[in-house]
Amino acid sequence: MTQRTPKVTVRRNRTLALVSALVKGVVAAGLGLGSLTVLVMVVWISSPYPDSGPGGALRAAAGIWLLAHGAGLVRPDTLSGVPAPVGMVPLLLVLGPVWLAHRAARDAAESQEELREGVHEGARDGSAGPSRAGAFCAVTAGYLLVVAGAAAYARGGPLYADPDTLAFPVALVVAGAAAAGVWTAAGRPFGPAPSWSPLAVQEAVARTLFRRRTEAAFRSAAAGLTVLLGGGALLVAVALGRNAGATQEAFLGLAGDWSGRIAVLLLAAALVPNAALWGAAYGLGPGFSLGTGATPTPLGLDGTPALPRFPLLAAVPDQGPGALPNWAALAVPVAAALAVAWFAVRRACLLYTSLMA
Repeated sequence: MTQRTPKVTVRRNRTLALVSALVKGVVAAGLGLGSLTVLVMVVWISSPYPDSGPGGALRAAAGIWLLAHGAGLVRPDTLSGVPAPVGMVPLLLVLGPVWLAHRAARDAAESQEELREGVHEGARDGSAGPSRAGAFCAVTAGYLLVVAGAAAYARGGPLYADPDTLAFPVALVVAGAAAAGVWTAAGRPFGPAPSWSPLAVQEAVARTLFRRRTEAAFRSAAAGLTVLLGGGALLVAVALGRNAGATQEAFLGLAGDWSGRIAVLLLAAALVPNAALWGAAYGLGPGFSLGTGATPTPLGLDGTPALPRFPLLAAVPDQGPGALPNWAALAVPVAAALAVAWFAVRRACLLYTSLMA
């Protein structure tokens, strides 16, 4: 009489697995928030003249963590009295939260799969075990619970999140990372086409050759994007080397003590991927915007930018028409195109060899 039936065991295991996935989402968010909070508190403690107490530093850390998810921050304490938005997201900060959410969803999906296999082996009535969709929803819900708590806690601090940005893009970023984790746990399959798609599309997707070509296209695109961003980073590094004096002057002028210089160095490091993206856009030709009235391109700097003193901004070209070194930046998209062509041709040769064999 004390032995549970398979149906009760299945239902109980499913509930425990979903609760475990929910906890994994909470833990993933807590790890990201905790690690960033420790870093902010270290900078605050080492600062000889902090602007606020520990509560303000903790609220600022919560706001920066939300900024890493794409949330738009608002800075109420300004000289004019009008709250100013903080819309630039340091891309290096995004890697931590995205990786944690991805890993939590992947581990939860793998646990669900193991439990499902055990359920199918032990159950006699054909009851289904937990699904990957359940793991995705549970991890995302747990993570977003911490996001909501951090947003509520950051209210009243020096940096608080705009409520309109919590649904988009914060929730979308978390859901995308969790979905990628579940997809990774499933072996990264290229599943069948949806049932509402045309029959010809479903038949094409079902063919192995189509999947190989799709994989080759993604690999080629990834190679081209990597070369493009690497070339953009190289452009920024060369520009900073040419303007080393201005870079050093901006770095030393922002902070006089070592704790402030460490903070500026950490901020510059967090913005390195952004600088690589700006360099790639510059090499492609359209350039990037500096505020609202200037756009640097290889043709020259159009407008008069009002730039703050920051080390990475020393790489911005001078006003006037572009010279020969500026035109050399056009080699970046050429190298990216050659990388795409190389990977595409190489993959096509491998496919042709396998078909002939």
